[in-house]
Amino acid sequence: MKSLHWFLLLLIISSTVLGSIEAQTQAGFISLDCGLMPTTTTYTEKTTNITYKSDVDYVDSGLVGKINDAYKTRFQQQTWSLRSFPEGQRNCYNLFNLTANSKYLIKATFMYGNYDGQNQLPSFDLHIGAKKWSSIKIIGVTNSSTYEIFHVVTQDNLQVCLVKTGPTTPFISSLELRPLNNNSCKTQSGSLMLFTRIYFPSDPSAFVRYDEDIHDRGWNAFTDNETASISTDLPIDTSNFYDMPQAVMKTAAIPANASKTWYLWWTLDDISAQSYVYMHFAEIQTLKASDVREFNITYNGGLRWYSYMRPPKLSISTIFNPSAVSSSDGKFNFTFTMTGNSTLPPLINALEIYTVSDVTQLGTDKDEVSAMMNIKKTYGLSKKLSWQGDPCSPQLYRWEGVNCSYPDSEPSLITSLFLAFITSSFSQPSLVRYLLFSVLNLSGNPKLNLPVPDSLQERVNSKSLTLIMGDTLNPTTIRGKSKKVPVLAIAVPVAGLFALVVILAFFFVVRKKKPRSNMAPGPPAVSSGLVKSETRPSNPTIITKDCRITYPEVLRMTNNFERVLGKGGFGTVYHGNLDDAQVAVKMLSHSSAQGYKEFKAEVELLLRVHHRHLVGLVGYCDDGDNLALIYEYMANGDLRENMSGKRGGNVLTWENRMQITLEAAQDKNRERPHINEWVGFMLTKGDIRRIVDPKLMGDYDTNGAWKIVELALGCVNPS
Repeated sequence: MKSLHWFLLLLIISSTVLGSIEAQTQAGFISLDCGLMPTTTTYTEKTTNITYKSDVDYVDSGLVGKINDAYKTRFQQQTWSLRSFPEGQRNCYNLFNLTANSKYLIKATFMYGNYDGQNQLPSFDLHIGAKKWSSIKIIGVTNSSTYEIFHVVTQDNLQVCLVKTGPTTPFISSLELRPLNNNSCKTQSGSLMLFTRIYFPSDPSAFVRYDEDIHDRGWNAFTDNETASISTDLPIDTSNFYDMPQAVMKTAAIPANASKTWYLWWTLDDISAQSYVYMHFAEIQTLKASDVREFNITYNGGLRWYSYMRPPKLSISTIFNPSAVSSSDGKFNFTFTMTGNSTLPPLINALEIYTVSDVTQLGTDKDEVSAMMNIKKTYGLSKKLSWQGDPCSPQLYRWEGVNCSYPDSEPSLITSLFLAFITSSFSQPSLVRYLLFSVLNLSGNPKLNLPVPDSLQERVNSKSLTLIMGDTLNPTTIRGKSKKVPVLAIAVPVAGLFALVVILAFFFVVRKKKPRSNMAPGPPAVSSGLVKSETRPSNPTIITKDCRITYPEVLRMTNNFERVLGKGGFGTVYHGNLDDAQVAVKMLSHSSAQGYKEFKAEVELLLRVHHRHLVGLVGYCDDGDNLALIYEYMANGDLRENMSGKRGGNVLTWENRMQITLEAAQDKNRERPHINEWVGFMLTKGDIRRIVDPKLMGDYDTNGAWKIVELALGCVNPS
């Protein structure tokens, strides 16, 4: 009985020690079984002894699912469940409590398993932070794919995002992070995306990962007719930066025919990719005194890789290229050749191939990210699909209501914040004190009208912050401030009668002023006057009601620009559908003479000018280089066709036309100036250039233009 007692005590102690060792070796691991239910569940995967938990604390969106039961026996448990993202363009995991400036192995696994019963293989993109990591294309219902990357995190958190690129739904089965030695697999720049990682056992189905590899790298077996596998039971000294598994280094490949030249070759998927190659060697055979194993390694037609390689006995030696290499066709052919002194053929124990992936991009300032995350959590915005990932980056997926600046080589900064969509009371305005924005718009939501905290009031008083409040949405002005003159351009299509007069008058003035050339027409010259080179803000500066539409939404509403309605100087107009209503989407052509300032002015004007004879502006797209205006759809053709009578019906008389333009020019809101008041203001400043249509590109007589504008202004305002 006493013996049994001591045996049980020893068993308990052994289990405790083993559990402690396992917990220690998994220190720093993040192992998420995506979609695991119930969310409080944890389990130890039986083949790897890795402890997995639910992803619920790391993601705010998505639906949980399970693969078909018939497939479960083929795969590890972390692939049985998954999380899919049918809503939103970008859905992100926020991985926190990381060590800044440290290297991690990031692994994402995808097992479709016909979880949705559709038998439709998805494809989508995978991002790290603001940059694309890889394109994911599922190649089979029962194919499990794992993507690995070595990445140095610059902050204590990291976003891994799934981005919808087509009609199928993104999903993920598991997401894992493993800390690495910063001295392993160094690069001159960028992160390292795994192309392949192989070793050479005799069993072609062999596979090594944790706990044989303490960093949980996946090692696939490689066998072919040109190689023979050798192995040893003796331990290998693997003490270098790479922490190679014993199971990997105890096997090696040698040529099946020692008299032949031995090759290892591969072709990269991306022929333009830069790559790093790591070769691991150890002598695992017992050599006689007269035996010598020495060989040279060259690649791609004789380029020197390493000369006179002698693998050390039962000890690792790793060789790699210190700078990235490339091949014009993506092909690499490594040749292993015995030297004249060698009596034994070449040998290699393991091979790793990586391609450089530039996923490093400075995101938003970490203090501002923290403040935005607090706002998101405090005011129940966790499920808001447009608040995913980094608040500012990439610009295409910038958070709704957020504008940012993008300084070179520095983190992005939030410049303005619009919070009218908050549905709960703005009980903690101090949450925004860490944000250095210049505009805070709280108008249009009575719940946000609270006493301004001292920290914000000080910034308002110092004029470093514009605070907009009020029950009514006020996108452009501040209560209690004097009215401001908006920056408009007379080129906007809904200008008043004087605009019509100015344009017509300029047409005749310019034609009269400009001499007709007698030279034969030739190709257009490239000059500073013809090449657009305007300086444009890196983020949208239009402060309006919530009418902004993203470029992916434009793609969806137009079905990838399927139907063309017409073309003009601005660009092409496409048919679209928005919220079950037809719309016309006018995309600004990159060759258009209209620049960003004119586009901005047009949007701001159309959002405040409404008339029964003018087509209404539904929204606008200001997304990177993609500019668009979204109008109500008019099924009866354009204005020119109707005014000319081509569509039948009544032709507008000149009296009718003048009445329409006069009414459009009359703004009933006296908080803002009439457009003719703005022109008068420009005249008093002596700024004729801002009034003239920029399409003339300065090719007009200034004195003549001045007289024409004064004449046009007198027509609509005789006083």
